[in-house]
Amino acid sequence: MRSAKKDDAVPPYHSSLIKPPQPTGFAMAGSRLPAVIRLRHYYHSEVLFMYRPVFERGKPAFAGIRTFMHLPHVQTLDQVDYAVIGNPFDTGASFAIGTRFGPSAIRDMSQRIRPTNPAQGIDSSEYLSGIDYGDLTVHPGYIEQSYEAIEEQLQPFYERGIVPIILGGDHSISYPHIRAASRTYGPISLVHFDSHSDAWKPIEESRQFSHGSMFWHGAQEGWIDTSSSIQMGMRGCSSLTHYEETRALGFDLLTTDQVKKLGPEALCSHIKERVGSKPVFLTFDIDFLDPVFAPGTGTPEVGGFTTYEAIQMIRGLAGLNIIGFDLVEVLPDRDPTRVTALNAAQVVYEVITLLALNKRSALERATAVVEA
Repeated sequence: MRSAKKDDAVPPYHSSLIKPPQPTGFAMAGSRLPAVIRLRHYYHSEVLFMYRPVFERGKPAFAGIRTFMHLPHVQTLDQVDYAVIGNPFDTGASFAIGTRFGPSAIRDMSQRIRPTNPAQGIDSSEYLSGIDYGDLTVHPGYIEQSYEAIEEQLQPFYERGIVPIILGGDHSISYPHIRAASRTYGPISLVHFDSHSDAWKPIEESRQFSHGSMFWHGAQEGWIDTSSSIQMGMRGCSSLTHYEETRALGFDLLTTDQVKKLGPEALCSHIKERVGSKPVFLTFDIDFLDPVFAPGTGTPEVGGFTTYEAIQMIRGLAGLNIIGFDLVEVLPDRDPTRVTALNAAQVVYEVITLLALNKRSALERATAVVEA
């Protein structure tokens, strides 16, 4: 196995692919970490590059151009496992608007985040090549046209097996996010953290789309497999029949009270039993959290979850076949403390960690087979 030589070309912002579980820390701008390494068993001696967060020695975390977790801003689909993508669209909002500024707020509050996750025992940059792709092109005020544009832009990511990590935006954007995924993977299992089901039947034929109806459309149009989907955290002043109407669509719907009684461990076991090995789109509406922890959102509901509870639930999802994720409904103008965006960034970081855990498990299984 040839080791990387000193004169090997190092593309901008690239650092090494390290054979697990050897640690190396973060990629440092100006450092001479080895550019390439062969993963002999799993990748059949193919030389690969990895995109990793870049931290310059002596440069404070708050300096520089904002990308999520200091990932390189690169618009490519080559050698990428996941891409953080902003979707600054909020025309689907029914109450307060301003979530179009959510992606930039989340990026701002991610500057102290590193790819290491001590609680999970993993550095995601050792296993995943990740980038901040920038924002999608949307057309404010025009829902159908924006949906078409979003779906078209996301399709190549799914076709290449890249996991889009999407920063919203109001929750209506999950419509094109999941529709695009279904074109590659077929009907998708939805794992949905929220205080609202977002599965309301539209009131009028002429007004079909909003951040409260996209999962009704998914069930009706068939791009969500409701028989293996689950919604969690519902609460607030819904109609007395809406939860049963949503369950009639095929969704497993758990209210906040039911989730609290289960606890994170039992909840995650239930989710895994429900979903199995099917392709999962994970969606997290920040109003799943109690307004104490997420005041910056358009339709807050009291009596929600702590950040700690939410993190434990996310961590318990390790092993799910996550093919896409969005974090939605961060409305920064309603939160001068910016704690909402901070908590949103933490949830995104935990989901990226899940992808790394899956990749490490796959590498370990492949290596064990070869060495057996």
